[in-house]
Amino acid sequence: MSPFHNGELEVQSLAGESRIAERNGVAVSDRIIGGARPFLQQQSMVVLASQDRGNNLWSSIVFGRPGFMRSEDGYAVDFDLSQVAVQGKDPLWANIEVNSSAGMLAIDLATRRRIRINGLLSRPRENSLRLSVREAYPNCPKYITRRQLKTVSTELTESFPASTGATLGPEQQGTLTRADVLFVATAHPTRGADASHRGGAPGFIEVLDDRTLRIPDYSGNSMFNTLGNLRVNARAGIIVPDFERSRTLQLTGTAETLWNQDDPADRTGGTHRFLAFRIAHWLELPLPAGVKTEFLDYSPYNPTRTSRRPGENQ
Repeated sequence: MSPFHNGELEVQSLAGESRIAERNGVAVSDRIIGGARPFLQQQSMVVLASQDRGNNLWSSIVFGRPGFMRSEDGYAVDFDLSQVAVQGKDPLWANIEVNSSAGMLAIDLATRRRIRINGLLSRPRENSLRLSVREAYPNCPKYITRRQLKTVSTELTESFPASTGATLGPEQQGTLTRADVLFVATAHPTRGADASHRGGAPGFIEVLDDRTLRIPDYSGNSMFNTLGNLRVNARAGIIVPDFERSRTLQLTGTAETLWNQDDPADRTGGTHRFLAFRIAHWLELPLPAGVKTEFLDYSPYNPTRTSRRPGENQ
């Protein structure tokens, strides 16, 4: 029985990668593999995709002390919220009260290891969350900028006030054009939400105007989970962490895949595919004060390579 829905199968066929996807699809399971469970317990951040009351999608990053999430049997992930920096203005916390579908990406930026886990969230008791696993599978390490990241405390300080809008101002555009990483939330009407990573050299996100972005779609594992979801549901959410300026920029809107595009600068690494993202709303929030990062290096797989970057928050 195929682990893929119709949207994923259509995109795999359009890309001419159906056979590769079928081979890689054997990694999809309804249980987290044993080796990934200690990995989860070591992490100090996780990306979660959620849907609000209007079915708009949001991508969020949750930071906590190592051990804030764990999986005992592989069929669920438990989160100890007492060890988490809970940013109450992040839409995630309201969204999970109205829609239990969630996508999760656990990622270690320093080692480039990551695993995707999708399922349903519940609140078994106060100060806890549980994600019941529907599907779990590892992802390849391509295009991830390496950073040493640690959460030394869960203290939240209002280093600057939250800001929102429908069109991007100069500061938000600067965050996007400097970025080397983003996380995107998509969802299928019956399969649920999904969280995935996109990375590249600074400038890989193009700001076409104050409401439109263009993002290259590089070659990957051929399963096309993100593009497959967008094939049947155009809603999407993006979060861009700005570790140097200690903030995050969240965007919700719609996205579509642009196929067979002219790409004389080889921005797509040969795929000639882009994602066009249309912004409906954005939200800028401060990072928790206890999150510390150090830039290490860019991915050698980036089509456009950059070797140096200014120092980050210490």
